[in-house]
Amino acid sequence: MPADTAPSAAADLRTRFVSWLPTAVDARVRVAAWLSFIAETIIIGTGGAVRLTGSGLGCSEWPLCTPESLVPTPEMGVHGLIEFGNRTMTGVVGLVALAVLVLVWRMRAERRDLFALAAIVLGGIVAQAVVGGITVWTGLNPFIVGFHYAASLTLVCLTAAFLVRAYDAPGPRSLAVPRWYLILTHVTSLVLAVTILFGVLTTGSGPHSGDAEVIRRGFDATVLAHVHSWPGYILLGLVVVLLAAAWTLRLPTRRWMAVLLLAIGVQILVGVIQARNGLPELLVGIHMVLAALSAATFTVVVLRMKTPAALPRD
Repeated sequence: MPADTAPSAAADLRTRFVSWLPTAVDARVRVAAWLSFIAETIIIGTGGAVRLTGSGLGCSEWPLCTPESLVPTPEMGVHGLIEFGNRTMTGVVGLVALAVLVLVWRMRAERRDLFALAAIVLGGIVAQAVVGGITVWTGLNPFIVGFHYAASLTLVCLTAAFLVRAYDAPGPRSLAVPRWYLILTHVTSLVLAVTILFGVLTTGSGPHSGDAEVIRRGFDATVLAHVHSWPGYILLGLVVVLLAAAWTLRLPTRRWMAVLLLAIGVQILVGVIQARNGLPELLVGIHMVLAALSAATFTVVVLRMKTPAALPRD
């Protein structure tokens, strides 16, 4: 067999693979984008499960699970399995994000928006894995844990933004809402961010520290729960105003604004119920996932304020 047979076969395989990659957004890109968004949402749920079951230190080391083992040992029990399961999910999320980046590689010049979003998501996942390690090394420091959640929520929003742009036509975009509506929407985004911030601080001061031996001190969770509700109700009022204006003016944001109102309404209901029932773990977990989905929905609303500009006629 000629010595160059293997290299030429590898080169041929590489050429065939590159030619298989899409040059425009197709079903492969959209399916991978949906899988990325779903995986990012699921990992918030699994991360919440780690925290709410007291499994935050189920694996005492990082990147290994124990000083001698990459995987949990039988002696570690269910907490080790839950924590390791969340770490495994990080690998799944990373592989899906890598697949999205590879699929948009050949269109990186024409769809720089998609390529940039895919690259940021993949880089963010790598950074998140490191933050997860720091969380373990610091013994579940509440501020690091809170940052870990906020970063995961941001990745959910970025994958939602990728989905929106993947379904939109490429090219320049033009404003499709009145200027005052644009400003009020961005003000609402700040209120949403403040609501989530106080939610993170409230959870970080509550009883669900992630491990039975980790005691939270510093903030009063009862006071923070009330403070957290204030921007939440302001957010609800602003969304009602924006929804009414969107339907009255027939704006392109109206349907997604209705979805956002529903998500925030359910979120407030779950928050009130969990606060009155001693913060049951299941409701706290649902509250965390709903916060991410609400932020993702708001991301879609913001992007829907602009539409692809009409192509000039010859």
